[in-house]
Amino acid sequence: MKNKGKLLIFSIIVIILIIILYFFYTNNYKTIKTGNNIGKSAEEIKNYILNISSYQATINLNVKSNKNENNYIIKQKYSQDGNLFKQEIIEPENIKGLITTYDGQNLKIENTNLGLSNLYENYKFIAENSLCLNSFVEEYKNSQNTSLKEEGNKIVFTVKSENMVKTLYVDIDTAKPEKMEIQVINQKLSAYIQYKEIELNKAKKEEIIAFNTKQGKKEI
Repeated sequence: MKNKGKLLIFSIIVIILIIILYFFYTNNYKTIKTGNNIGKSAEEIKNYILNISSYQATINLNVKSNKNENNYIIKQKYSQDGNLFKQEIIEPENIKGLITTYDGQNLKIENTNLGLSNLYENYKFIAENSLCLNSFVEEYKNSQNTSLKEEGNKIVFTVKSENMVKTLYVDIDTAKPEKMEIQVINQKLSAYIQYKEIELNKAKKEEIIAFNTKQGKKEI
């Protein structure tokens, strides 16, 4: 009986130790896992955003100066394949239908309402368009003055140049850009972009560009 009693007590002690160790291990593992996921998520999202090959988006653009404030709704498409870009203004009504298309070398500006268009050959437009997501990505990758931080459920990218500060907010859960802020230093000029709809790495080359100056084809 004594041996059975000792065996029972020993078994109970072992079970209690196992339970204690289990809870300790589980809680400790969760803490470690959560910590790793936070850092890992930020790094993964950073790599994902800095390596996008294309995007298509509908944006709300608000531009403020010391005298005026204007709002626009714009559709954008970009593909790294050929450095192609297309932008169409949806609102306001007075410039609706203004389409800018860049085929990697030539720039075409078209007003579909008026039936007018201009072609600029060997144009370096795409590298200087601050409203493009791909422009932000290139600046961030090539700049020595950048920062990255987590802010709530957002990853915040910031890049500074001599005359401009640009900040991109990316949702951690979806890994999609939500908004971009552009501030021109020493000037009362700023632009705020809200990405109403955005898809990354899905824009097709054929959907962006459909004109060829050498063959005399017209755009869509």
